[in-house]
Amino acid sequence: MLDTLDVNFHGKRHTDFDLARIIKAQDQGFDIPVTAYLCGVSIRARAGIGVVFGHKRKDRYGRFGDGHLIRTSDVLKVEREGRFWVMTTENSRYVLATFQRGNGRSSLREFLRLSRTLHPTPRLLQ
Repeated sequence: MLDTLDVNFHGKRHTDFDLARIIKAQDQGFDIPVTAYLCGVSIRARAGIGVVFGHKRKDRYGRFGDGHLIRTSDVLKVEREGRFWVMTTENSRYVLATFQRGNGRSSLREFLRLSRTLHPTPRLLQ
């Protein structure tokens, strides 16, 4: 008989509040399809960081699975669509269901303030 150990190093349970916000976002609908919903979001060094839900590219190996922490590629823009903020990256669109307590909304404000002068991360570092 095999002993099995299930370990999840990079995960978090969604709170009832997170799930309620995700349901509201799904009910709202969006003109352009979204890749996933993020909870506990903050924006750092042009990347979005949060806990993912409903990622379209979730695979059988657990990548992009619900409850996993995710770091997005460079954020190109963040716009308000209805009651929610939508973050567009190089390859994806994420609905921001909830923000990280304490600094999530302030990181969004800072990104919006600086977004006119920020430059994308270079593809090749010297």
